[in-house]
Amino acid sequence: MSDRYVVGVDYGTLSGRALVVRVSDGAEVGTAVHEYRHGVMDGVLAASGAPLPPDWALQDPDDYRDVLRNAVPAALAAAGVDPADVIGIGTDFTACTVLPALADGTPLCELPELRHRPHAWVKLWKHHAAQPHADRINALAHERGEPWIGRYGGKISAEWQYAKGLQLLEEDPEVYDRAERWIEAADWIIWQLCGVETRNVCTAGYKGIFQDGAYPSKDYLAALNPGFAGFTAKLDGPLLPLGGRAGSLTAEAAAWTGLPEGIAVAVGNVDAHVTAAAAQALDPGRLVAIMGTSTCHVVNGTVPAEVSGMCGVVDGGISAGAWGYEAGQSGVGDIFGWFVDHAAPAGFDSHERLSELAAAQPVGAHGLIALDWWNGNRSLLVNHDLSGLIVGLTLATRPADIYRALLESTAYGTRMIIEAFAAAGVPVTELVVAGGLTTNRLLMQIYADVTGRPLSIIGSAQGPALGSAIHAAVAAGAYADVHEASEAMGRVERGVYQPDPDRARAYDALYAEYELLHDHFGRGANDVMTRLRAIRNAAHHHSADKPTVTLGVAA
Repeated sequence: MSDRYVVGVDYGTLSGRALVVRVSDGAEVGTAVHEYRHGVMDGVLAASGAPLPPDWALQDPDDYRDVLRNAVPAALAAAGVDPADVIGIGTDFTACTVLPALADGTPLCELPELRHRPHAWVKLWKHHAAQPHADRINALAHERGEPWIGRYGGKISAEWQYAKGLQLLEEDPEVYDRAERWIEAADWIIWQLCGVETRNVCTAGYKGIFQDGAYPSKDYLAALNPGFAGFTAKLDGPLLPLGGRAGSLTAEAAAWTGLPEGIAVAVGNVDAHVTAAAAQALDPGRLVAIMGTSTCHVVNGTVPAEVSGMCGVVDGGISAGAWGYEAGQSGVGDIFGWFVDHAAPAGFDSHERLSELAAAQPVGAHGLIALDWWNGNRSLLVNHDLSGLIVGLTLATRPADIYRALLESTAYGTRMIIEAFAAAGVPVTELVVAGGLTTNRLLMQIYADVTGRPLSIIGSAQGPALGSAIHAAVAAGAYADVHEASEAMGRVERGVYQPDPDRARAYDALYAEYELLHDHFGRGANDVMTRLRAIRNAAHHHSADKPTVTLGVAA
C-alpha cells in the first residue's frame, strides 16, 4: 500500500476541499479548495433575483459538481502522484442538506421550468424556515406516542428531512409532486460519482428517522398532512453501511476528476461523523467536536439511551458495532465572525486582536453571560426560533469583553450537551476537537476549563476530508474495516489542553448563571425570543407586500 492513494472530498457550507492521502499511513500529500460560485443563497434566488423569505438558505447542486471538476484535479496536481495509483474516493457533506430530484437523480432546480421556484433548490443545513413544521411533527409524535421520538431527544429538528419535506409539500405542492426523490446531498454526490443511487445509514438514521429497520408509519405522516403519507417513498433508496462500496467511478466522473474509471466510490457520509475516524476517536467516551461555523458533537456508546435534546442515536451511525450519538450547536464560528464583521469597532475588528485582549482577562472580569443562540439552538432545546442574548452590558463594557463572553457562551453550550449525555448514561471522558477553530488557543483553553475535561486536538487540519479518505480506503479493500483504517491513517494529539482547577471553579459559577438563563428563555418561562421572531417575520412579509416607495429630496 506504500504507493497507493485515496481521495477524500469534504463539502462544507461555502466550499469543497479535496485531499489526496497515502493509504499506508494517512500522509496528506496534496490538497485543493474550490469555493462555491453561488455560495449560500439566503437573500435572493440567484436564478431569478427574487427575494427569499427570512430563515431560508439554498444552494446550487452544480457548485458541488464543480468541486469534483476543479478541486480534485488540483489536489492531484499538488500531490504529484500518478492518478493510476489512486484506488478510491470518498466524500462527506454538511447535513441535513437535502434536495428534490427526479428518479434519475436530476435536481429539480436544473429543470428550466422550475429554476425560478425556490423550493426546487437544495435546502442547506441552516435553512431554518421549517420550524413551524418541525413543531407540528414533534407535537403529533408525542401525542401519538411514536416510538422513535425518544431516539431524537424528544424533538425532530427543523433542519432535517421531514420538516423541510413537509414545508415543501405545503408551500409548493407542485414541486413536491415532481420530486421523485428527496435525497441528502451526501448521497446525491455519490450518485453523481458512480451512477448508482444509494443511501447511507448515517443520514438515514440521524436525519431521516430510520430506526429499527423502518421509517415513520404512513398513518403518522398522513395525520400530519394527507398528502405526506407517501413521503418515505422518496427516501427509500438502497441503504448501505459506512465504509461500504457504493459503486465504481463512472467514465463521466473520471473525466471530471482525472481519476481512473472504475475505482471504488465509498458510501456517503456526514462531515462530523466521518471525522471521528480521522481523529482516532471511535472508542466510547471520546466526544469529537467539529468546530467551524457551527459545531457538531459525536460520540460512540455501547448501548442505546435516550438523551434529552440530542440530535439522535443510531446503530452504526458513526462506526459499525457501536451506537453513535450526535448533538450540535447551530452557531459557533458564525457568532464570532458576526461580532468581528458587524459589531467590533475599527482597531478591534480582527479575531487575533480580540483574542489577545480577551486572553489577558481573569475569568469573570467582564461581568457578562451570553446565550449562544445567534443561529437558534440545535441541542438541547431544538428550537431555531431562539436568538442570542448578552446580559451584564454596562458603559464600561469593551469589545474584548463581549468577544470573550461569546467564546465562553459556546463552551457553556457544549458543557450542556456533555452533561446531558452523562446524565443519560453515555459518559464523556475526553473532548477531541477538529475544525478550523482549533487554531484559537484561547478558545481551546476555555473549552477545557469550562468542561473540566482534557482536550485533544486532531492531528490534521483537514479532519473531514481525511476521514472520507479513510472510508475510501476501506471501500477499496485496503483495510478490513474503519477501525483498522483509523488506527493506520488517523492522527490525534492527546491532552493538548488541560483544565486549570482555579479557572474551572470560576467557570462553574458562571455556568450556573448560564443554565438559569438557558432554561428561563429556552424552556417556556419567557418566550420573548419567539415573539420577537414572529414580529420580525411579519414586518418582513408586510414590507414585501407593499409597493416600493422612492423618497425624494425637496428642492
